[in-house]
Amino acid sequence: MISVGTQLARRQPLAAPLAPRTGSTTLVRNLSTFQLMMFGVGATVGTGVFFVLSESIPVAGPAVILSFLLAAIAAGLSALCYAELASSIPVSGSSYSYTYHALGEGAAVIVGGCVLLEYGVAVSAVAVGWSGYFNDLLHHLFGWQLPDTLSLSFVPGDDGAATGGFVNLPAVVLVLLCMILLIRGASESATVNAVMVCIKLGVLLLFIVIGFSAFNADHFSNFFAQASGIGGAAGTIFFSFIGLDAVATASEEVKNPQKAIPRAIIGALLIVTAFYVLVCLAGLAAQPVEWFGTKEAGEAGLAKIMELATGTPIWATVLSAGAVISVFSVTLVTLYGQTRILFSISRDGMVSKRFLRVNPRFGTPVFNTVVVSIVVALVAGFVPADYLWDSVSFGTLVAFSAVAISLIVLRRRSPDLPRPFRVPLFPVIPILTVIVCVYVLTSLRPITWIICVSWLVIVFAFYLVYGRRHATLGSADANGADTPDAAAIPVEDER
Repeated sequence: MISVGTQLARRQPLAAPLAPRTGSTTLVRNLSTFQLMMFGVGATVGTGVFFVLSESIPVAGPAVILSFLLAAIAAGLSALCYAELASSIPVSGSSYSYTYHALGEGAAVIVGGCVLLEYGVAVSAVAVGWSGYFNDLLHHLFGWQLPDTLSLSFVPGDDGAATGGFVNLPAVVLVLLCMILLIRGASESATVNAVMVCIKLGVLLLFIVIGFSAFNADHFSNFFAQASGIGGAAGTIFFSFIGLDAVATASEEVKNPQKAIPRAIIGALLIVTAFYVLVCLAGLAAQPVEWFGTKEAGEAGLAKIMELATGTPIWATVLSAGAVISVFSVTLVTLYGQTRILFSISRDGMVSKRFLRVNPRFGTPVFNTVVVSIVVALVAGFVPADYLWDSVSFGTLVAFSAVAISLIVLRRRSPDLPRPFRVPLFPVIPILTVIVCVYVLTSLRPITWIICVSWLVIVFAFYLVYGRRHATLGSADANGADTPDAAAIPVEDER
């Protein structure tokens, strides 16, 4: 058996992902550029805008606008790196797969652990936030809403106060509905997602118009009074850019991925950044900084702003309805990304091959989707959102840094690799990407570091016990083969 050092350093050959795949582990290429771009917008616009203003504005004050721009700059630099790698290596594993090809198995395991945490927690966090808007909509429509027992977790928030709840039932139901849609097929999910994204952007445009109609310049006085919180707020906000990674995870199901993926990633980033900054400005224009730290702002905050600005609950009801429908898309796409990352990890033998089986009737990894959804639903039902946001940012920042470093390594190690899209100003942009991501990482709370590092220790221990014996690359080496033998993986029973 090879040494641990050799095992950690071995790299996935570039020839393997570029060769056509056949058999029971093949995903169907049926996504268009527009559907892919809507995937990115769907997973990104919504989480930060609908839920995080109440978390980030109390930290940075009016300067939170700079936090959004800082997060957007870091994401923009990363987007260019993703575009080059996704167009040259069109596989479903995204940052995990790129790291495996460039930096080796040990680094890939760390990045894989980070993105699993990132996606799993992101779905849970968004589902918890969605629950607040759902309850607000029930209140506006029927004057009744679910009791705290069925809409809040029993776990106290980070302020230590008892919630009076037991399980966040709407969050659990949302995750399970997304699971059913994803099982039906990626193309069907993408079409539904595109419709929901259009609704979401329409609702946010309505919010921007109403927010600016209540503009109060005093809300922007002492703009830099809380400037020390700009980095910390950017760290909280950063998780919402997970949509860019989600676009790359769909590489294996896209028509003409070499052209479609760069266009979708860059297009989604431009749309997302514009909406983030405008909604943030409109919210601050309508309400003072102090209001965003209240309980009222933490539950369906944008709807409350519209109600206060217009003096009528009508527009708030419209926004809540739009949020309930459109945030569904965030959960849907993020859950999709989680299943595809696990699909790639299973293909490499790091977890059971059962996560790799594609159902011949639906063309989707059904077992994978069901297991992931159940775990995510449990987290959403019993863990408050306070503990979730920053953990997602940690995973996203590590993934973005790994992609930038992988790009630098592959440019030098494989200069002849076909690159339909090339990052301009190489190596300045990937180096800047790493610097900005590391800066934002250092701004995260110590408790976030403890949780995330503990998770990575567990992941690495599992890898040393299970992955050392089952890694597909190790089996290929032992058999003298150059690439994994996908045909040896069993077909899932259609029944």
